[in-house]
Amino acid sequence: MLQKDNLLEWRTIYKNVLLGLEIQKANTEENKEYAEKLLKKYGLYEFKDKYPMQLSGGMRQRVALIRTLATRPKILLLDEAFSALDAQTRLMVTEDIYKILKQENITALMVTHDISEAISMSDRVVVLSQRPATVKNIYNIDFEMENRTPLNCRESSKFSQYFNTMWKELEEYDKAAENEQN
Repeated sequence: MLQKDNLLEWRTIYKNVLLGLEIQKANTEENKEYAEKLLKKYGLYEFKDKYPMQLSGGMRQRVALIRTLATRPKILLLDEAFSALDAQTRLMVTEDIYKILKQENITALMVTHDISEAISMSDRVVVLSQRPATVKNIYNIDFEMENRTPLNCRESSKFSQYFNTMWKELEEYDKAAENEQN
């Protein structure tokens, strides 16, 4: 799932959801039923005959995720998947996507430059250096809370501890890289 939803404007929401199945030549009745089930489960079924331009940015991102989930992936790559959204929509969509990934029991690898987003959505954060990227550090994220959601995590005192630690590490790395260049 990429930064842009890449929905095809001339196809209905339902036809966009089926696109991955069509490409994989897996457009069976069983898979179509599964795609419809996902649309119903995540509140988009009533929009299945609409076109992408008739949906909000957050709804479009959910359609893009459902299109991906319809192919039943084992691992999902989210590459800056929320960066095209405004701040408020981004928070709401991360909440939605997090819940969907948990309900569908999908492992996701998320690439982001947003430290807060990484901490609130992840079980583990891998901090990379600048190019050529190397693993700088790996943080296991544990908020020790029931009903964890990205918004709940941001309210935890542990959130600021994780954030400050990662920010300081990145800041130190940036200073070291700057000194090397001088």
